[in-house]
Amino acid sequence: MSLSPELTINDEDQDVVDPSRTFTIDFEKGRILSTIIEGPAAVEQFIHMALRTDRFAHAIYSDEVGNELQETLSDSETSDAYKEMEIPRLITEAIEFDERILSVGEFEIEKREDAFHVSFVVEIDEGTLELEEVLNSV
Repeated sequence: MSLSPELTINDEDQDVVDPSRTFTIDFEKGRILSTIIEGPAAVEQFIHMALRTDRFAHAIYSDEVGNELQETLSDSETSDAYKEMEIPRLITEAIEFDERILSVGEFEIEKREDAFHVSFVVEIDEGTLELEEVLNSV
């Protein structure tokens, strides 16, 4: 006689986590809210999170999560033209591993004071997202 019951668990019985269903993040206050978002809104939130997270900075995230923008943007020996050339590649690399994202493109970059204002289009399986980010070198 055993102390615990013998259970047979099939993979079909396991709960599957839907990456397009997640808690809302309030980026301004740095808080996770109790409201749930899904679909395109969840993908958009993932993109904003990935672009605000330095790759390799947090042990909780895998090596795929985050970006390497800060390293390029804060390099004082690199020209703004070079930084503008690298921004699309670095943004694409930060988000393309997510299987919900089909393509990233149509980048428009404008340097204003110490920041790069970037707009771009992301094709996802549920449509198109038009996004904007302000990338600071600090």
